[in-house]
Amino acid sequence: MEKAINRQKVLLNHLQPISSAVLENHDAPLSASICLAGDSSSYQRASGYADDVVVVAACRTPLCKSKRGSFKDTHPDDLLAPVLKALIEKTNINPHEIGDIVVGTVLAPGSQRASECRMAAFYAGFPETVPIRTVNRQCSSGLQAVADVAAAIKAGFYDIGIGAGLESMTVNPMAWEGSVNPRVKDFLQAQDCLLPMGVTSENVAHRFGVTRQEQDQAAVESHRRAAAATASGKFKDEIIPINTKIVDPKSGDEKPVTISVDDGIRPNTSISDLAKLKAVFKKDGTTTAGNSSQVSDGAGAVLLMKRSVAMQKRLPVLGVFRTFVAVGVDPAIMGVGPAVAIPAAVNAAGLELDDIDLFEINEAFASQFVYCCKKLNLNPENVNVNGGAMALGHPLGATGARCVATLLHEMKRRGKDCRFGVVSMCIGTGMGAAAVFERGDVVDDLCNARKVEANAFLSSDVQ
Repeated sequence: MEKAINRQKVLLNHLQPISSAVLENHDAPLSASICLAGDSSSYQRASGYADDVVVVAACRTPLCKSKRGSFKDTHPDDLLAPVLKALIEKTNINPHEIGDIVVGTVLAPGSQRASECRMAAFYAGFPETVPIRTVNRQCSSGLQAVADVAAAIKAGFYDIGIGAGLESMTVNPMAWEGSVNPRVKDFLQAQDCLLPMGVTSENVAHRFGVTRQEQDQAAVESHRRAAAATASGKFKDEIIPINTKIVDPKSGDEKPVTISVDDGIRPNTSISDLAKLKAVFKKDGTTTAGNSSQVSDGAGAVLLMKRSVAMQKRLPVLGVFRTFVAVGVDPAIMGVGPAVAIPAAVNAAGLELDDIDLFEINEAFASQFVYCCKKLNLNPENVNVNGGAMALGHPLGATGARCVATLLHEMKRRGKDCRFGVVSMCIGTGMGAAAVFERGDVVDDLCNARKVEANAFLSSDVQ
């Protein structure tokens, strides 16, 4: 009982406005209320309800194979612009009201990508008065962008912002430019920051006993679920069709095309097919091209604002941003990041793992994905229910925003049976990140709050 009360206190604390002095006494009695979602974490909302940071729209491009997929001839800024524009069109928000746009991006030179993002904002119809910047925390950059915007809104810097992600691994392949500081030889963990990601995958598989069979099976399931989700139209709410071109490499002829589906999904992937693939990073290893994330191009964007603003504009709430955590882990086994970050984020939200109904965990490699799920004892039926990066692809900077869009739209479809969701990923050089979201309509119109009956507490002159 005491444990449950402490969790309710944490949850109530999240809901307080930053400037609130009235609710500083956390020892006040707590009054539980009936939650429409029906789980044990129901609580009566405090006056901070209006200060929630909420997501009102989230979308993405299709994800396409780099260098040989449908976006091989598409400029990066032409991937970002359509998703930024779609947020405005879906909500009818005046673009002048956007306080900032933060774009997660990894591989491109910083100043060039920053300029491309600014150009994309102009393509999308944003005025010159709306600022934009980039952020790079490797594979979590898109999620970091969303978290940065949420934090800025919570801090009162602005009321409406966009967290986005962008990567063209066709235009900017993974590579180290310049020399490496010789000082790195004196620091083992610094050396491990330079390990190829595939080597860290082999380290995880070896250290924690993740078999080739388990990894290949995870890949098969990822493709199966992604193919099923595509066939049933589940991605239509989150994918923005992109008008672009395909250039014939021989003739140079350009063909206009509209891309509306992810092009890396292989519905017929089988264990027997994957078993034929050779290990890429280590002799007699277990990490192959088939059980690793795909190298991809894509973009995603998430529109966030204060709940009070969303209510004023009569915008439906897709999700509520609850917490974000980034953690550090051993660079040599960077893939374990989600196993550390997820419990930390869930705990910060005043919840337990059993309270989480859905997980979107980036499948950088099957080895680390399988390990993290087993370590946290997650129900496979609640993790990456529409496939993951092994099937859909992993455009580094965009993945976080893509996962947020996929998670929130799936939570909306599931309704009252799905209240809390988590997005998480491992991060190169040894980190992990995770964020907790709550389904939007759980608390719309104060539906979690106990109905206030008529009372005689008001004086006659204010009735």
